[in-house]
Amino acid sequence: MKLSVLILAYNHEKFINQALDSVLMQQVDFDYEIVIGEDCSTDNTRDILSGYQQEHPEKIRLLLPEKNLGMHDNFIQTFKECRGKYIALLEGDDYWTSPDKLQKQIDFLDRHADYTICFHNALYLYQDGSTKCFLPPDNWKNTFTLEDILSSNIMSFASIVFRQGFIQEFPDWMYDINFVDWILQILLAQHGNIGYINETMNVYRIHPNGNWSSKTQIEMRLEILKAYHYIENYLDSKYQNK
Repeated sequence: MKLSVLILAYNHEKFINQALDSVLMQQVDFDYEIVIGEDCSTDNTRDILSGYQQEHPEKIRLLLPEKNLGMHDNFIQTFKECRGKYIALLEGDDYWTSPDKLQKQIDFLDRHADYTICFHNALYLYQDGSTKCFLPPDNWKNTFTLEDILSSNIMSFASIVFRQGFIQEFPDWMYDINFVDWILQILLAQHGNIGYINETMNVYRIHPNGNWSSKTQIEMRLEILKAYHYIENYLDSKYQNK
């Protein structure tokens, strides 16, 4: 299996159709699977996904836990079910905009064996319909490193495709952090460079029910400070004897 598309879904009935359709529209020359962690939504998300799975049983694997796992365990359980050489990320309230997105990113990683991640720009979509393009701080660079991403989270979750095989277990302290994508990036960037494609190929929705966008500025800053504390301790202990 060349690629697994990892989708996290929870109470996304308003958005999940667009998310899945944006995956199914991808034009690729390789085999891929769609692995969806549906975390016991209280709306119709699970029913919608079951319908898609019945229409595409050869493509979609739907994980249906009996109880709500929470963001961290849902991600980890879904991650462990992915069989692809590469993994692409998508949350159920976001979507991809280019039918060539996956082909371009897989081609890049196939050509660059020393790169662990490939990402691109994202378009932020606000509730009032306004948009803003999210670019990395040095968008003129084609390559980023661990040092670059330690300064800030420069990648939208749905823009990331990464190489499998570097993460066997996630650190316990990740459960105390309210976002898993930045931690994932840091774990992967220890093993290789990060490739950047200067194209906007996904939409990230900013809405009141979003896991991150629903927080106040103070809550966000406190979460980031806590993350830096854990990351600093983790990297110091990992590299202090090298």
